[in-house]
Amino acid sequence: MAATDRFRPSTTVAAVIEREGRYLLVEEHTPEGLKLNQPAGHLEPGETPEQGVVREALEETRRAFVPEALLGVYLSRFQRPATGEDVTYLRFAYCGRAGEPDGRALDEGIVRTLWMTPDELRASVARHRSALVLKCVEDHLAGVRHPLSLVTADASLTAPEIKR
Repeated sequence: MAATDRFRPSTTVAAVIEREGRYLLVEEHTPEGLKLNQPAGHLEPGETPEQGVVREALEETRRAFVPEALLGVYLSRFQRPATGEDVTYLRFAYCGRAGEPDGRALDEGIVRTLWMTPDELRASVARHRSALVLKCVEDHLAGVRHPLSLVTADASLTAPEIKR
């Protein structure tokens, strides 16, 4: 198999934020219409999953996020009906605390943030961006927690590019 044919899942990060029995979600535009998701997005080059989730939570909710534990590492596949796009996602989900919103604008595509109870989330599965939205909440409710140190990043991640 050629290097370009290798399986390359799309790496994402997600913030699972609970306060007083409600979970912070974003409502966002997708090709499938308005969907609900945790504050989440793609990992960027040179950033650790923990750095990525802090950045994504701030961009999508205007709230500073402090990860307290790794909730889990999840694989899921999405097949977009309209285009036939077939993507496998590798999601690092973190739980933690979030501050109050600051004055910045929400990231492009985010319509609003909202707090939902687990029952409201269960009743709105058809509006979830993926099955991982509810899975992460159910794992959080079940007390699943892993130490942040479970994910390590070698210093080479941020090393300067070698000039050839």
